[in-house]
Amino acid sequence: MLRPRKNLVQMKRSKQETAETRKRIVETAATEFRRNGIDGTGLADLMGAAGLTHGGFYRHFDSKDHLVAESCAAAVDSVVESLTSALSKKRKRSGLEAVAGSYLAKDHRDNSSNGCPFAALASELVRSDDSTRAAATKGFLKLVDIIAAQLGSVRPDVAKGQALVVLCTMIGAVTMSRLVTDPELSSAILRQTEKQLTQSY
Repeated sequence: MLRPRKNLVQMKRSKQETAETRKRIVETAATEFRRNGIDGTGLADLMGAAGLTHGGFYRHFDSKDHLVAESCAAAVDSVVESLTSALSKKRKRSGLEAVAGSYLAKDHRDNSSNGCPFAALASELVRSDDSTRAAATKGFLKLVDIIAAQLGSVRPDVAKGQALVVLCTMIGAVTMSRLVTDPELSSAILRQTEKQLTQSY
């Protein structure tokens, strides 16, 4: 017996609402984890920030680790969008100058909740489960590939090696620029790192 059309429409709407709610949780988690740390973000607080009740969490995720993995991937995607936008506006700058300028910007340093998850969470991601570390690894390599594509006339394997150094240097620079208490030193870390990278590659 065929179901009435009204029920099919309701089922479709219900699936769409579920997908939208799940996406909202992931995006909120990506922000809250980067702002407060993974361990510093409780599920009740996270769900509250998403405008939902704590009890609804397990309708969407098996565990907090499951959410951490998905939110890490979402956070990397936001960095990819930021770098892609910087590359589209590069004007007379080289691709690497555009990437370094975007990543090593004071705005990125000052806005950890929307920045690179590696600069904000690497020390916690190291202790995460295998699926989270796999998601982080995939995201890291995605950023490496973007940088490698900006390194021009060198062999692909050489470009990838250089991109690894560039990305790790930028992650460390943003991390340290957030850590130090002297504003002038913080700015110098970003400025000197950008200068050295763009002169070296």
